[in-house]
Amino acid sequence: MIRTAAALALAMIALPASAQEAPYRPDCGKIEAFLDTVVKQGRTVGASALVWKDGAEACFETAGDADRETARPMTRDTLFQIYSMTKPVTGVALMQLWEEGKFGLDDPLEWHLPEFAALKVADGENPDGSPILREPRRKVTIRDVLRHTAGFTYGADGDPQNAADRAWNRLQPLAFDKTLAEFSQAMAQVPLLYDPGTHWHYSAGVDVQARLVEVLSGQPFADYVAQHIFQPLGMKDSGWKRTPADRARLASAYYAEAGTLVPVPEALLLEPNFTGKPMTMGGAGIVTTVDDYMIFARMLLGQGTLNGTRILKPSTLRLMTTDQLDPRIGAENRLWLPSKGSGGFGIDLFVRTAPPQTPQENRGSVGEFFWDGFPSMLFWVDPAQDMAVVFATQKIPFDNDMHREFRAAVYGADYRGPAGD
Repeated sequence: MIRTAAALALAMIALPASAQEAPYRPDCGKIEAFLDTVVKQGRTVGASALVWKDGAEACFETAGDADRETARPMTRDTLFQIYSMTKPVTGVALMQLWEEGKFGLDDPLEWHLPEFAALKVADGENPDGSPILREPRRKVTIRDVLRHTAGFTYGADGDPQNAADRAWNRLQPLAFDKTLAEFSQAMAQVPLLYDPGTHWHYSAGVDVQARLVEVLSGQPFADYVAQHIFQPLGMKDSGWKRTPADRARLASAYYAEAGTLVPVPEALLLEPNFTGKPMTMGGAGIVTTVDDYMIFARMLLGQGTLNGTRILKPSTLRLMTTDQLDPRIGAENRLWLPSKGSGGFGIDLFVRTAPPQTPQENRGSVGEFFWDGFPSMLFWVDPAQDMAVVFATQKIPFDNDMHREFRAAVYGADYRGPAGD
């Protein structure tokens, strides 16, 4: 017995500090207090948070209004426009087709979408202001499209300073009146910002993924997702096109202006989902509830399976949640990605590869993966803690400070989690 105790003590000494910590449990009271505070401070109009841990719901909290002007409270069935949290759904759809052998990750994109065969890189301007275009050093691959290293743009705010963004503004590839096929034809005419593989640059690449799903499956993108993801998982309240009856549950969006939050005009709020426009973006557009999106997050936490329904193989999910970025792409060539935390990028997901390095960094565990959405939406999956979290609000512009404080409420301000590589 003495030898056994001594051996156990020595083994504990050899373990990393994180492995010796007491089991972590989220404090629902702190989460509730955080939501109440940001609403009372006028930082958002309403918010909702759902935490799933160790196979069960751990916390569900709401604060404030889904619509301030009608005093409609935030509730369990409130609908949210999740914007870029659509992207992981698109990635899962495309990787299902990869599992079927429909394409190779390192296939040139033009093999499957021939309109991209003539892509050029924008390389400055001539004295008359016309763009200088040159051949890329190599072809764009599907892997590039999956990890934002293709060199594509997403357009630019204000006065664009390069030929790629000027072409984007002229062609408007993602206009709601276009189909994904028309988007792809227009996008192929937009020059690349960079040579493929040299920069991480957030882009319309996920909308290219959606067009690939259509071409490879022979189905409209939204129909494929409904048949192969939403319906098998039981996500009955998720989709791109919504009915007028759904409007009564839709959270209004608000943008910060002169120290107050102003509602997004009704016409702009409803255009993507309620007016019958043909566009079904891969990078945005899903309307859902926190419960429905948690079903998707729990499938990811379950290594591609939920309640006996397999959506992806565990090996495919590991590929998606492993950093795919070449270490030669330095932080200076990763746009704002480093602001998300210590990590890299997998397939449509940020991947944490090291514990938080400073008190100001977002709290989280090595191995977690996540993405967020323009109106300050957020979800993450933390396999180390057997946990998935959805945070829903509709505040513009994107509020990274709110996310950092929310994570501190979930984990505690000093949480570091397991060690990385």
